[in-house]
Amino acid sequence: MEELEIKLKEAGKISRLTNKTFQFDKRLGEGFFAANYFLKANEIVRRFAPNHHVTMQFFQRADDVMVCGLDEAIALIHTFGKNVQNLKIEALNDGDIINSNEPVLKISGRYEDFGYLESMIDGILARRSSVATNVYRVMKVLNHHADIFSMADRQDDYHTQIGDGYATYVAGIRKVSTDAQGLWWGGKGMGTMPHALIQVCGGDIKKAAELYRQTFPHEKITALIDYHNNVVHDSVELAKHLGADLAAVRVDTSKSLMDHYFDDKDTSTFDPHGVCKELIFALRKALDENGFQYVKIVVSSSFDRDKIAEWVKLGVPVDTYGVGTSFVNNTTVGFTGDLVMLDGVNEAKEGRRNIPSNRLKEVIYPIY
Repeated sequence: MEELEIKLKEAGKISRLTNKTFQFDKRLGEGFFAANYFLKANEIVRRFAPNHHVTMQFFQRADDVMVCGLDEAIALIHTFGKNVQNLKIEALNDGDIINSNEPVLKISGRYEDFGYLESMIDGILARRSSVATNVYRVMKVLNHHADIFSMADRQDDYHTQIGDGYATYVAGIRKVSTDAQGLWWGGKGMGTMPHALIQVCGGDIKKAAELYRQTFPHEKITALIDYHNNVVHDSVELAKHLGADLAAVRVDTSKSLMDHYFDDKDTSTFDPHGVCKELIFALRKALDENGFQYVKIVVSSSFDRDKIAEWVKLGVPVDTYGVGTSFVNNTTVGFTGDLVMLDGVNEAKEGRRNIPSNRLKEVIYPIY
């Protein structure tokens, strides 16, 4: 296997292991998810203009993008395409950084063998690359100054968790909140307690933590600490109660609230709402002064690239950022597929052309 990989690499080709991970809906092969006009075009070509050799090229229009979804798209083609042994596929790798108009995938062969898959390939590349790029840009500004945890399990339809979790992994995150997010790369969901556990304990944070300790005695506790909106006080009190069993406190204060720490303080020079940097500086100071230097601080709620970049620059003492919405709740990247070659000759709509690329490598698939 290793010798074959070396030979393929020397030949400028990419091998993709047969990936049984992608559990495709069988309706993808029936056109259920395909744009209707692609289905009609496929039928017309099959009946009246068959056997033309075309090249379809996929690209997007932004710079500093992390492409993702290529392995999935290739698996899709080999699952639902026709006469796939006659198709030539050239692609970049998931995780490659690309710029505007750079081709990431080219498929060459008979249009009727793969054309109707165009919109589904666009969608896979757009979603996966959007998530991967969002994560990549956060990781870039974080620059190893703190750890990061993907909490992007509740910001979209649950069906998106598996693919989004893979894109998150490609961009460098290994900590996720659900098993679904880790399915394609072997990860497992992690976490400790939600606000609901504290509520069930009548608002008693110590009781909730104690019950957690009894239930999971071999785990250190990361305690959600903003239930009473009194983060500094409650963190110190909980640290006194749990001692070395307290690994970290997580601050998740709503943007509509101001922590009670500021009740008797002048807040005229900053915005004290939500998880603000002044609160985190105060929390770190209080923990350290009470002998709890080992207790780490996790923050979540409305963190994005810009806020994290600012906090890193200012040296806000955060050990782990929990990020959700900004990873998945927008479309950062949109892909387009164009036919750019017809029977070996350039043929494309005005403004489009076949773009040469020495980064694309031919995909040899499948290899068992």
